[in-house]
Amino acid sequence: MGQDASMELLSGTSYLLNITLYALLLGTCSALKIRIPSPTIHGIEGRPLVLPVHYDSYVSASEIQIIWLFERHQTPAMFLLSSINHSVVSDLEFQHKFTLQPPNASLLIYSLHLRDEGNYTVKVNIKGNTTISYTQKIDVIVHVPVSKPTISIQPPHEVVEYIGNITFHCAVEKGTRVTYVWLRDGKPLESSPSYNFYQNGTFLIDSVMKTDIGNYTCLAKNYVSQMESDVITPTIYYGPYGLTVSSDKGLKVGEVFTVDIGESIQFDCSADSNPPNTFSWIQRTQNSTEIINYGPYFKILSDKVGQKTVDYMCRAYNNITGKRDETQFTVIYASTDPQKLEQNGNTYPLAAITGISLFIILSMCLLFVWKKYHYRLFRARPWKIQHNRPSQEYRRTQIFSGHEDAMNDFGIYEFVTLPDPYVPHRVPSSKSVSVSNASHAQDTSCTVYEVIQHVPEQQHDNREE
Repeated sequence: MGQDASMELLSGTSYLLNITLYALLLGTCSALKIRIPSPTIHGIEGRPLVLPVHYDSYVSASEIQIIWLFERHQTPAMFLLSSINHSVVSDLEFQHKFTLQPPNASLLIYSLHLRDEGNYTVKVNIKGNTTISYTQKIDVIVHVPVSKPTISIQPPHEVVEYIGNITFHCAVEKGTRVTYVWLRDGKPLESSPSYNFYQNGTFLIDSVMKTDIGNYTCLAKNYVSQMESDVITPTIYYGPYGLTVSSDKGLKVGEVFTVDIGESIQFDCSADSNPPNTFSWIQRTQNSTEIINYGPYFKILSDKVGQKTVDYMCRAYNNITGKRDETQFTVIYASTDPQKLEQNGNTYPLAAITGISLFIILSMCLLFVWKKYHYRLFRARPWKIQHNRPSQEYRRTQIFSGHEDAMNDFGIYEFVTLPDPYVPHRVPSSKSVSVSNASHAQDTSCTVYEVIQHVPEQQHDNREE
């Protein structure tokens, strides 16, 4: 039982010692705190760099010691400098390179070089009732800004679609930890089965296509800088693609062109190709084909085409790629203008109306002329009959007319003194006219002869008075 009691006493004592040790350690840790912005700091070659360190102490300090150490990759740590209170002691090898301003623990590097890259360790010792210390490490990375990249291309000449490959290589004269980004027309290229990217700045297009045409640039960058190269545009031969036929006139429905009769029309054959295609125009018949023109344009004079419907074909050929394409179309010669169609449709009615109008006008003119001359002929016939009258009447007319022979002037008076047949003749009111003559004038129609007969009789009676 005594042994058991002694064992319990020893175990209790060790427990108290452990608690006391933990308390001391906890108090020591809580008495000093060191803060750094980041465990890794990037710097630029040739420029100064500050390694910021901040610490807080909750105990009274009679002395504060700051120590900086430097360790390159796989090399032993090197002493840089130390300070006690306000005095700084530097390693003679680095006295013009590093410095600090105690009690500030931040380290200043005057000019950063690639050999300054590595791990920096700061240790802060505070002496009070007891000496407490704290250590922190900072990884410094030194960068060299990139220069403007240049691009080389293989092969330097043109390549053919689906046959050739293109290799781009981007390089910079200066720069550390450079990464490369390839762009086409200002947009980063995405991964694809035909694109192969390498870390050394090489970019391979396996089996180029028409879609690979564009302006390529290389963007070289690192943590502190980036630069873009000049544009390079590879030459890729392709095509022909999208062969089409268009015209400057007529109507197109599908592959059929309708052309006005008598008009000339020009057809244009085009296709996407590099280099440009050679074109040939072919006229197709039932049993044969005939090449009728070369070049991208073909002009047809529809009035010289004997057929109403003709089949043609345009053929495009790329001399470099060895590929060709063909397209067929049909030309129908007919009137396509709605106004012309309306005029053509109204041609026969208008012609009929015009002909009928002309016929009516001509008929009316002929009828008018016939009536006019027929009337005169009809009026002239009685006088020809009157020539058979007795000679006494002719002698009477001779006396009254004042001529020796009135029969010679009879024809002249017949038409010149002919009165209007529709106006009734007045019988002379003179008293010298006999009643028998007046009754005779009323019974007979008014003619030229009667006018000649009556007037001289009135004058004869006046002479007798």
